[in-house]
Amino acid sequence: MIRHLRLTLALLLIVAGCAPYRFGTRSLYAPDISTVYVPMFSSNSFRPDLGERLTEAVCKEIEKRTPYKVVGRPEADSVLAGQILRDTKRITIESPTDEPREFETNFVVRVSWVDRNNATLQQGNVPIPGSAVEIMQSSYTRSEIGGSVAVGQQEVIDRLAQQIVSMMEAPW
Repeated sequence: MIRHLRLTLALLLIVAGCAPYRFGTRSLYAPDISTVYVPMFSSNSFRPDLGERLTEAVCKEIEKRTPYKVVGRPEADSVLAGQILRDTKRITIESPTDEPREFETNFVVRVSWVDRNNATLQQGNVPIPGSAVEIMQSSYTRSEIGGSVAVGQQEVIDRLAQQIVSMMEAPW
């Protein structure tokens, strides 16, 4: 009987000690934010639709991995804005006849995430200097095995979206 009472008391103390912790994936994200507005990422590139494709990928990644709901109005709890600063494509491997065999696609993106009061939400493991962070991502595409520039761009866009959404996680 006393042994059973001690075991119950020990279990209650353990559970009470863990009370301030949150469980599940919701604990990775800010509890006071439920909606995110993602305006179209701006791009000065001559390559068409890069901003639109990155915005779509980021919205899908937010819906898939976070408890946040992407909304189409600026009155949301937070705004995730971005700009494609640079996009480059260069040949990394050529054949002996100067035909391109492998391309490298690079994007540099500036992202800022602010709340309703325009205060920067500095979360994640990536230090955010000021109010924005620049992210770079690259991809290699081999034309000999059926790769195209569009496939390389989409790889970079998907990786950037994952990296941007990962920055929205709360620090441990």
